[in-house]
Amino acid sequence: MVTKKQSAKDYPAGFDLNIADGIQRARYRDSLEHASLMEPNKIYEITVRMYPTSNVFKKGHRIRVDLSSSNFPRFDINPNTGEPLARHRRTRVATNTIHHDQQHQSHILLPVIP
Repeated sequence: MVTKKQSAKDYPAGFDLNIADGIQRARYRDSLEHASLMEPNKIYEITVRMYPTSNVFKKGHRIRVDLSSSNFPRFDINPNTGEPLARHRRTRVATNTIHHDQQHQSHILLPVIP
């Protein structure tokens, strides 16, 4: 966001501003009451719901989406092991893949308010 005291000259490469974030623990993707672990190399549909927010995007502005399996310390650590949350003894690196082909049409719903 550029204020009156700041100008585009102050940020020639642009300015990254986190407008909103959301979380979906994948083990609870189907139900918040019952965990269901994921299998490696299997494709799952995940929906991440965002809190309502608003921002004015002017001509030339761009929107960037960052996806991660962690946002610590904002959200608790995901050890990616399937162990009970907050009682894990190991951690594992997660590999996230976003599929966007004819069979897996990943998308973002971005409402536009005139």
